[in-house]
Amino acid sequence: MFDPSPPDTPYNLFEEHNWNNTVHGNCSEELPIDTPEPRGHGFTMLAFVDSDHAGDSTTRRSRTGFVIYLNSASIYYLSKKQTSVETSSFGSEFIALKTCCEYIRGLRYKLRMMGISVDSPTYVFGDDQSVLMNSTLPHSTLKKKSSSIAYHFVREGVARREWLLTYISTHDNVADLLTKPLTNVEKRRRFISMIIHHTYSY
Repeated sequence: MFDPSPPDTPYNLFEEHNWNNTVHGNCSEELPIDTPEPRGHGFTMLAFVDSDHAGDSTTRRSRTGFVIYLNSASIYYLSKKQTSVETSSFGSEFIALKTCCEYIRGLRYKLRMMGISVDSPTYVFGDDQSVLMNSTLPHSTLKKKSSSIAYHFVREGVARREWLLTYISTHDNVADLLTKPLTNVEKRRRFISMIIHHTYSY
């Protein structure tokens, strides 16, 4: 069962900055030239993203997890082992954020091509403050060159207003459910209820 009601989104937490004096300049989201005329009402797209650094005890690869919502309905989730070994939680979180943003870019395109209005940016919640600062502040510098592709991809999307990023506590980040087994039963049930709108008590 999907909940189509508008979410209670704290828009004030998503700070926007002037990117004009950066390499991205005065850019905007690129729209397909053959996009059909949108019909109906728009929606709010939310995303929650997380990673479990070096969670695989054999290969020491990290796991990416994210959940996408249209209004209050969860429509897509991913839980997947990353393809490379990251030496820091910063690197694994950046890879997870990039993977999530790649999906968001594709989804925004698909919705537009179906004639659905996509007017506002996607609001992305993550729980790694250093990654979020590096992604959202126009004049921040990359300290780890191994993360350069993810770094520039995510920042370009922020400059274009395809997505905006903000911090959420790991205790409230539903994507945490997709990166590791949760031993806290109450937290696990709360996260499941955030993904599955209608659940039976058991």
